[in-house]
Formats: sequence, C-alpha cells, structure tokens
Amino acid sequence: METPTAYKEAGDWVKANPADTAPKGKWWKVFQDPVLDGLVAQVSVSNQSLKAAEARYRQATAAVQSARAQLFPTVGANAGATRSRTNGNGDSGRRYNISLNASWEPDLWGRVRRLVESNRAAAEASQADVEAARLSLQAELATDYFQLRATDAQIVLFQDTVKAFETSYSLTQNRYRAGVAAKSDVVQSEAQLRSTQAQAIDLKAARAQLEHAIAVLVGQPPASFSIAPANIQTHLPDIPPGMPSTLLERRPDVAAAERRMAAANARIGVAEAAYFPSLSLSANGGFAGNALANLISAPNRIWSLGLAAAATILDFGARSADVESARAAYDETVANYRQTSLQAFQEVEDDLATLRYLAEESGVQQQAARAARESVALTLNQYKAGTVSFLNVTVVQASQLSEERSTVSILERRLAASVALIRALGGTWEPAP
Repeated sequence: METPTAYKEAGDWVKANPADTAPKGKWWKVFQDPVLDGLVAQVSVSNQSLKAAEARYRQATAAVQSARAQLFPTVGANAGATRSRTNGNGDSGRRYNISLNASWEPDLWGRVRRLVESNRAAAEASQADVEAARLSLQAELATDYFQLRATDAQIVLFQDTVKAFETSYSLTQNRYRAGVAAKSDVVQSEAQLRSTQAQAIDLKAARAQLEHAIAVLVGQPPASFSIAPANIQTHLPDIPPGMPSTLLERRPDVAAAERRMAAANARIGVAEAAYFPSLSLSANGGFAGNALANLISAPNRIWSLGLAAAATILDFGARSADVESARAAYDETVANYRQTSLQAFQEVEDDLATLRYLAEESGVQQQAARAARESVALTLNQYKAGTVSFLNVTVVQASQLSEERSTVSILERRLAASVALIRALGGTWEPAP
C-alpha cells in the first residue's frame, strides 16, 4: 500500500533511523522513574491476560506440528486373540495375530504443504499478538501510573488549598467578630472550605481505584498492593518518530495483520487441492496362527500392500464454493491489513499533534497559573484593607485552584501522550545494537 514519506505532524522533530530488528525492550526507562521501571517489568512475569495470549501462541505452534505430521506415514501395531466355534458339536479353535501397519497419503498437490504454511503464518500472527498484548499492557500500566501520580499532585494541591482556605475562614471570622465584615463573608468562606475538603476526599477515591487497576495489571490482588504517594515525574522524553516503513515493520499488530493475510492466502491452496484426486498407500505385515508358542515363525507370516485413489466426480459446486470462500477470506485479511496500517499512521499523527500542542498549551497554562497566584495575593490584601468584598476573594481563589489543577492535568496528558506515541511506533525507537 502507498505510504507517506514523512509524518505531517512531525514538525521540527528529529527523524530516527531504527532497524527492523530494533528491540521492543525497556522503552519505559526514558521516563527515568524507578517505581515505574519496577512495575512495568512485572507485566511480562505476572499479568494473566498476557499469559493467556502466550497460551494461545503455544496452541498455534502445536497446530503447525500437527499439520506437518501429515507429510509422513502413520505407523500402528495390532495384537489379538480370537476363539471361534465352527460346528454344532462344540468344536472350537483359537487364533492369534500380531502385526504392524502403515499408511501414507503422498502430498501430490500441495494440500498439506499449504496447510503447514497457513498454520505457520497463523502461529507467527499469534506470536505478534503476544507482543502486541505485552506492549498494550505495558502502555496501559504506564498511563495509569502517570494518572496516579497526577492525582497525588492534585491531592497535595488540594491540601495546600485547604490550608489557605482555613486561613481565609479564620480571617473572615476575626473580621466579623471585630465588626468590619458581614456574616455572609463567614458563610461564603466556610462553604468554600468545605467544598474543597470534599473534592480532596473524592481524589483519594480516584487514587485508590488507579492503584487497584495497577495491581491487577502486575498480577497481584489489590488488597496486598500499594504504591506510596510521590511527586509526579516531570521528565518528558524527547521522542523522535521512526520512518513509516519502519513503523510497519515494528508494530506487532501490523505484523499480525500481515501474517494473517499470508495464512489466508495459503488456505486458498488448501481449498484448490480438493479438485485433485487423493492417493493413499498402505502396508501391513505380521504373524498369525493357531498356536501362541510358535506364532512368530516363517509359516505364520502374513503381509499385504495396498494402493487406493479417490476423486470426487460431481459435487454440484461445493469445491468451487470453498475456493471462492477462501479467496473472499483472503480479500478480507488484505483490507484488514491495510486498515490496520492506516490506523497506525493515524495514531502516530494524532500523538505527534497532541504532544506539540500540549507543549504550547503548557507554557501558556503556567503563565495563567502564575497570574492567578498573583491575583489571589492582591485581592486578599484589598479585602484586608476593606476595599473589596469577600466574594472577590472566593472568585480569585477558585480561579487559582482551577488553573493549578489544569497545570497538573496538562503535565499528565503530556506524559500519557508520550506513552501513546511510543506504543504507536511499536516500542522503543533506539537502533538495534
């Protein structure tokens, strides 16, 4: 399919030049967070969804071995003893036999070879599914972790804000008792304080849920898992995108779609082989006799060879329908492959655009937060001097809290977008050693 030569949203990003064998390993280390390093490493060891994907891959490899076994003869062994009655006088006899038998259907028309090819491609697709699941789970954990750290930062912000509002509440009470402030100032200040305390409690509930989600991702019960509160990691990596052709080679979901296309193509050959006759060879050899003592001897030797051919003369279009169905299934996988590739390009473009505009937004937002802090300081001084009402104070304090929360939120979104871009590129961008 046609691929672009560069990403539209790349802007001034530096182009990387990774090889198709670039490792998918410890991409999370670019964030320089030891706690995150330890958590992500546990996904490959303990995550149950990943273990299920790996089990499906083992099933697919077993299917390859099963199909390949059809290329070789089947050998079996038989042993038996019979007793029979031959007339009405009660005469009876015994007969013993022991033999080996073999049968083989030569793969004259390539049906088995194409079946092996199809199963092998399906197994490779399953292996790519494992890597896609691993990368997805690791990215999900990193995203949840950064969201948890952003929640930690907001909890600290609310704690500081509650302290500031408690100071304002005390100030309004003192001014009311001194007769220089109205009762409404005290009521407004208390309402603002209690509302902020309630929001702080709500943040703790959100943090607990994020901690539980991370516990499940690393394969641990939430009751025995905890992450100590800490400041949000502020190291934002400089992530250059890979070239489009490299993206198609490294992304495991794209690789899986391509392998499924190859498997479907091979299944067309399996369906077409039904047009030709099948040939089977059989052989049997052993010993049979009436006495067990001298069973294995030349006079008791038996053998047989057989050749059989079978062909369908008239099936009223059943085989042609099977071939047409296989070709249609192949066309479906081709469309899915192209769609997966297009979605991969879209995800990279989306994440590049998100990172670029969030970086600009972050600079503006920091200026807004700084202006909000200055506005609070000025308005409090004016209130103490009696030149403005307490309503002005509550407005600027609420504005400051909103701007500070937006600053933390943008940082968390930038970290999440960095993780999403790494996932879109199929893992680390570092060249293979």
